[in-house]
Amino acid sequence: MTYPNDPRAVVLVHDRDPALARRDIGTLDAELRTRDFQLDVHSFDHSPDTAPPQLSDAQLLVVMGSPDAAYDDTLSWLEPEIAYLQDAIDAQVPVLGVCFGGQLLARVLGGSVRKSEHPEYGFVEVETSDPELVAPGPWMEFHGDTFVAPAQATVIAHNAAAQQAFVLGPHLGLQFHPEIDLDTYDAWAAAWARDGVEHEVDVDRIRVAVADAEAAARARCSTLLDAFLARSSALPR
Repeated sequence: MTYPNDPRAVVLVHDRDPALARRDIGTLDAELRTRDFQLDVHSFDHSPDTAPPQLSDAQLLVVMGSPDAAYDDTLSWLEPEIAYLQDAIDAQVPVLGVCFGGQLLARVLGGSVRKSEHPEYGFVEVETSDPELVAPGPWMEFHGDTFVAPAQATVIAHNAAAQQAFVLGPHLGLQFHPEIDLDTYDAWAAAWARDGVEHEVDVDRIRVAVADAEAAARARCSTLLDAFLARSSALPR
């Protein structure tokens, strides 16, 4: 893959606490940096008065997870983020959407997002028709909503609960969290404690699973990122 010197990745994060939002990038932070990307991190929700990064010289846009819903138009920051994502798509900047980010990408491209009848929490296997891009897993899930990919997209991974990954042009939308590591999970837990969020699943058990699988999850994230960057850079822009 060929990029200019000092390629730049814009990363959109979501949490009203900037420190917790930054930790949500997880292993993608180091993985992008080891590939010589400069990270330009922005949040439409915790920094609404800060201008977002310019897209004109960005090689990549990554949209991370969020505790909020991609269909909740009462969120004051969601409309500006949607407009920014549309600008990136119009500028042919490849987009990697992670969980909420994948849902928002699906919505902006013409798909839909709704509350899931089968929420997923913990590591799950997925079926894939493109194992070089998205391996069977297991992948970390933590979502109560789900996307339906746009009609013109290709769904490349799914399971009985939901569509798990789609591609459209240079863009990749994921329902799962390839970036998971223990620090990321602990950042989620800190936000749950702050906001008084209770789950019907054993979050402590999932934390143990994250700790046990951390090295393997990091390797899967690295492989997925390489495949995504190779694919997106090979497509005409």
